[in-house]
Amino acid sequence: MSEGKRGAGTRSRQKAFDGLPSGPYIARNRVSRTFDRFRNLTTSSPARFAVLVFGSLVLVFTALLSLPAATTSGKSAPLADAVFTAVSTICVTGLSTVDVATYFSLFGKVIIFVGVNIGGMGVLTLASILGLVISKRLGLRAKLIAASDTNPLRSHGGPVNEGQTVRLGEVGQLLRTVAISTLLIEALVALALFPALILAGISPLDALWEAPFYAAMAFTNTGFTPNPGGLVPFTDDFFLLTVLMAGVFLGSIGFPVIYALWKHQWHVRRWSLHAKLTIITTVLLFVAGAVAFLALEHSNPKTFGAMPAWDTTFQAFFLSAMTRSGGFAVVDIGDLYGSSLIVGCMLMFVGGGSASTAGGIKVTTLAILALAVWSEAKGRRSVEVFGRRIPSDVQRVGLSVVAWGATIVALSTIVVAQISQADVGDVLFDVISAFGTVGLSTGVTAELPDPAVYVMALTIFMGRVGTVTLAAAVAATSRSQLYSLPVERPIVG
Repeated sequence: MSEGKRGAGTRSRQKAFDGLPSGPYIARNRVSRTFDRFRNLTTSSPARFAVLVFGSLVLVFTALLSLPAATTSGKSAPLADAVFTAVSTICVTGLSTVDVATYFSLFGKVIIFVGVNIGGMGVLTLASILGLVISKRLGLRAKLIAASDTNPLRSHGGPVNEGQTVRLGEVGQLLRTVAISTLLIEALVALALFPALILAGISPLDALWEAPFYAAMAFTNTGFTPNPGGLVPFTDDFFLLTVLMAGVFLGSIGFPVIYALWKHQWHVRRWSLHAKLTIITTVLLFVAGAVAFLALEHSNPKTFGAMPAWDTTFQAFFLSAMTRSGGFAVVDIGDLYGSSLIVGCMLMFVGGGSASTAGGIKVTTLAILALAVWSEAKGRRSVEVFGRRIPSDVQRVGLSVVAWGATIVALSTIVVAQISQADVGDVLFDVISAFGTVGLSTGVTAELPDPAVYVMALTIFMGRVGTVTLAAAVAATSRSQLYSLPVERPIVG
């Protein structure tokens, strides 16, 4: 080939190359495509996105808690302890393999404080807020799913009947209510705790940061304590304990109920069915648990037996509130009678309200199943309450939640008991406490070997994210069946 032809060919190839997109353009295009995929994930599968968000937060906080500055010793925390504490923090559980008050430095406690407030916003609520930030607006599907987080029907993982949730125009207001109520309630609880801590002998400087810390742990139902000894020094401080119970109660009833109370105040007839069932069931469990603990523990010299009658009664109510989700403890849980531990397991498994900082199968699930049993005993064809009929699909969801929850607890108990060879009763209590994101412990969790610690962390994660939400997240698609099979009735019971 002649030199002229070679030069022409080179110029031709150079001109063709100049017509291709430049390097910075390709990079921007790749970033744009990645951003679009990430944005589509927030609207196409919010449940899966929520699991991704919580998993990412666990990794981030594991890294932060592994920093030498996060511990009082100045050394990096072991991986198992950092992972477990991060999961317990993000999932607002309160269980710990170490003494948070003495093991972590002020920097580490600040990390935990920030983590529980992020985790306390809830799985789908947090996912909806992040989706709003990413996509700049909530699409129709995202609004429906954000709205469905206000009641048990959120487990469908998709659009629900508008009449059974908040209206689309109220979703933005609901999300604002979540953020505002969290800040406002924690601020009020902190203001009430500050003078109580000073009167209890805490220095004003320490009380200045311990009050917000306790307030966050109460409202998010976590149960970590910033001072050595936990609440034991405040055993006789009924005002401080009452404020903590109030914070726990407000956190456990759920943001939808707070929204209903704020909007309709004391107009009970205008409350949604979800709000009515949540409040009534919560109060009934609170009283029933206190009566049970009072009857079972009044003669136990290690717990309530050595207390005066008034103290025993108050501590029974306090323990009832904390076993449902709060996680704070005045008495040593390991000193309770076995019968009391069973009652505690039952309360922890139920947990608090839907879309709340509490875990468990939720009080509305218990209420719906109890109403279904009552209707079946009465021979009624449908489940009705407060002038409303509860559809059969909601009852099936309730059964699914209980079945999945019981399965997770059973498998986790078997694995942890086999690995640790600890007492099965104590292991069962701590596993249910992990699943229900309660935080109370018989002392087993702090002594578990690393493999069992990871199993407990996984139990906490599944309990916080929610069994049905987790199932919806791993489900690839929802299929519709266009035909019906012949009916045949097997023998039941």
